[in-house]
Amino acid sequence: MTDTTAAPEGAQDDNAAAQSGIRIMAQFIRDFSFESPLAPDSLRSGTAQPAIDMGVEMNARGRTDGLFEVDLKLSARATRDDQPVFHVEVVYGGLFHIAGVAEAALEEVLLIECPRFLFPFARRVIADITSEGGFPPFLIDPIDFGGVYAARKAQAESVVIGNA
Repeated sequence: MTDTTAAPEGAQDDNAAAQSGIRIMAQFIRDFSFESPLAPDSLRSGTAQPAIDMGVEMNARGRTDGLFEVDLKLSARATRDDQPVFHVEVVYGGLFHIAGVAEAALEEVLLIECPRFLFPFARRVIADITSEGGFPPFLIDPIDFGGVYAARKAQAESVVIGNA
């Protein structure tokens, strides 16, 4: 009989899983802009709903300390009758520690999974500032970052093939 107890079956797998994954080390607003050039006239409710033009960009870069910086850029431009109502743009960043991810999957983790973590916070910033600007809060619908990534990758590949 020994004084030590054996680790439960699967404990090593749990340890390995605890070492892998995505950790957010910090979140921050890197850049932010809100414009309502025709206020207060643009605040009056017109009969027409404004047309909204949305933009989404994701960027990532490695750092010398082994962490990764990921930026999620969201922009929304609202117009009514060809007149600007508001324009908001936020670059919301995160500092991530990523472990246990295969090199082949790292780009997808950085440009799909990390923006999914950042999105609710960037969405809240936009909702808050549009509300403070005198408009109803602009709540951005959930974004399919996998679809955005796939579309951008396909577009980049078609440019490379087109230039060949």
